[in-house]
Amino acid sequence: MTDHTLITNYYIAHRDELLAFASSRLGDSCQAEDIVQNVFLRLLTSDKLISEVTLPALVFAMTRHLIYDYFRHHTAVEQYEHYIKGVCSEQTTEESILSAREVMEQMERGLARLPENCREIYRMHIYDGMKVSEISQQLGEGYKSVEHRLGAARKAMRHYLRRYA
Repeated sequence: MTDHTLITNYYIAHRDELLAFASSRLGDSCQAEDIVQNVFLRLLTSDKLISEVTLPALVFAMTRHLIYDYFRHHTAVEQYEHYIKGVCSEQTTEESILSAREVMEQMERGLARLPENCREIYRMHIYDGMKVSEISQQLGEGYKSVEHRLGAARKAMRHYLRRYA
């Protein structure tokens, strides 16, 4: 039996059980459905050897990890929203708007001083929120090369911005 057939048969037989497991921990059936689908999608696209013996434990472990990831992400978003509400609840003055504009201008000046290849990677990381692996894949360059240039760009930007702090 191939891995895909094994996974498909397991999904058909145990989907509801796994959905109940995820829903009991999340309390949100839509999110639980997404997590269950992600587990099986990851299994189907995985190149790891999966057997009938290891599949049940693997499925529940992956589900548990995705639930933990969901809660970690949810907590981080709530903390950030709380921070933003605190910052935005203070009266926004003309001075604070000008200072934010000045910071952005200094960032752009610092970026202009970076070499082109570092600048592009830094922008993709900071403004687009891309990870090093995503950047290296999009640019078709090695992971370590991108990681090194991002580190150099961060160091140069810290050094440049430190003068204006």
